Parts: sequence; C-alpha cells; structure tokens
Amino acid sequence: MITIGITGTLGAGKGTIVDYLIEKKGFVHYSVRAYLIEEIKKRNLPINRDTMTEVGNDLRAKHTPSYIVEQLYEQAQASGCNCIIESIRTPGEVTALRSKPNFYLFAVDADPLVRYKRITLRASETDHVTYETFIANEQREMSSDDPNKQNLKYCIEEADFRFDNGGSLDQLHQQVEQVLEKITYHRPSWDEYFMELANTASKRATCDRGRSGCVIVKDRQLLVTGYVGSPSGLPHCDEVGHLFRKSIDADGTVRNHCVRTVHAEQNAICQAARRGIALDGATLYCRMTPCRTCAMLIINCGIKRVVCERKYHAGAESEELFREAGVQIEFFHDEIQQYENQ
Repeated sequence: MITIGITGTLGAGKGTIVDYLIEKKGFVHYSVRAYLIEEIKKRNLPINRDTMTEVGNDLRAKHTPSYIVEQLYEQAQASGCNCIIESIRTPGEVTALRSKPNFYLFAVDADPLVRYKRITLRASETDHVTYETFIANEQREMSSDDPNKQNLKYCIEEADFRFDNGGSLDQLHQQVEQVLEKITYHRPSWDEYFMELANTASKRATCDRGRSGCVIVKDRQLLVTGYVGSPSGLPHCDEVGHLFRKSIDADGTVRNHCVRTVHAEQNAICQAARRGIALDGATLYCRMTPCRTCAMLIINCGIKRVVCERKYHAGAESEELFREAGVQIEFFHDEIQQYENQ
C-alpha cells in the first residue's frame, strides 16, 4: 500500500493531483482540510482560513504536532487501499508520516497570480478573499518556529517530488505519471526473480491437479528447470485424464492422488543427472513444500537450500527431513496450500 502526502502553496493544484489519483489510479482520499472543517462545524465556528488555522493549531497543541494526519492515516490503513493525505502543512506531520512504510511527499507550486485566479474560480468557503489577503494568508502559513503551526516552506523543501503547475492540465498529469512510475517500480530480489522463473516453468505442466514448476540455481546461475508431467513418451493427464491412488492422512482423511505424473522437483533433478550437472550446494525454487519423496531426492543430490512460495498442508514431514539433513527451507508466505481430494 502506498501513502502519498500532498503539500504546496495555496491554490497550486493539490486538489487537481488528488482528483487525478482518485479517478485514474484508484487512490482513496483523506483531507486535513475536510477534517478541520468538520471540527469547526462541531465548535459552531465560521468556516474560513482563520478558524481553520486556529482549530488546527489547537488540536496539534492539545495532542501532538502530527495528531490530525495520524487520525487520517489510521483511517487510510483500515481501507487497505493506496491513499492520499491532502494538505500536509507542519514539520510534525511530515516527520510522523516519514516513519510510515511506502510514504512519499508531493509538493506543488505555481505563480501566485495563477494560483489566485484558480481559487476565485474554485470559490470554496475559504476562498472569498482579495489578492492581498490571499498573499498575506500564505505568508503567515509559510514558516514558523512552532512545530504545531503551519510551515509550508519546510514541508515543500522536504518533499520527495515537486510539481510545477504553471502549465496545462496535461502537463501536470504527465509529471504525476512519471513520478508514479518511479515509486511503483519494484526491482525483484534474486529469490523473487528465480521464483518467477519457477512459476513460468509451471505453465508447461500437463496435470491440472497441481500445475507446478521448479528451477535449480547455483551462484545465481540457472542450472535446470522442471515441471509436473508424465514420463517421456507416455500420455499426459491433460490428454487421457488422471490416474488416481487413494491415501490416508495421519488424521484419517482419505485423499486421491494423481500418480500419472512426475513432480517438478523430480524432473529437474533428472534433467541435471542426464546432463551431468552437479547440484551440490544449489538452491531449489518451487511452488510449495516438496513431498517426502522429492525431499529425499533433494537431500541426496546435495541441494542445500529450498525456497517455496507457500506451505503444503501435508508438508510437515518434509520440513522435518530437511531440518535433520541440514537443508535450509524458506517460504515466501506462511499461507498453507490445500488441494481437495488430492
């Protein structure tokens, strides 16, 4: 989940960026301004910039400098969605949000005359002011030695990304798109990279009871791949159907296993044997905890690390074998993979 805080000068276009992120990117919006307006209404005060400043400063002084954005951040976390917190104005708010994961601060600015024209067109409760009052309000909020009070200069300087909104709407949107590409790009780790290759190998599997794939790697070099399928030259499940054998779990659960196919791990190890590739000290990547037979083969061929995407519901015995043999086993997720009647 990404959290974006937006700061900037009055009328610069914070709301325009917010609208774009909501409409085009599905972000959820939380506004300091809206939060303060609700609080002003509770106190039966007139809604204008003076009361917004007064009430905001009062809340921060009574609680903490980051009180308002902390309240909004909790709401954002509960939504589980990418979110925007609009109108970041104090150093305390920036500091608090900086401690949150995947937080980025945006700042937007434009020429004062351009911004004043925008607010007169916007005509919200706090926008019915002269140009002189507009400039005076901004200067009052631009800096302060009190961490509870507005310090736009500090917030803008601390921004991760700054936007110039002096041009067209399309130009602003292009700037936002370029930044989103930077913050949403994720270069995969080596484990993620090789697991993705294992998942790609699984697309060659020929049994729909468990299409899984496997890759074996050493020194970050791919050695062999494997996927679930029948022995060479024999018919596949996808062509002639499954060949079932019943088994009974320790708790008495009866399961049907398809025994027509060779497991991905077994196929990969066989490929290595046929090509004379030594697997001592290698790492094996697979979809879920290998079965007991695969675990024994993995141990005997010298593989020292097994990385699984998920746990298999009947994989405890294999995990114990690996521990006894000194083979490291790791999981991307603690989620347990279940297969009904398999």
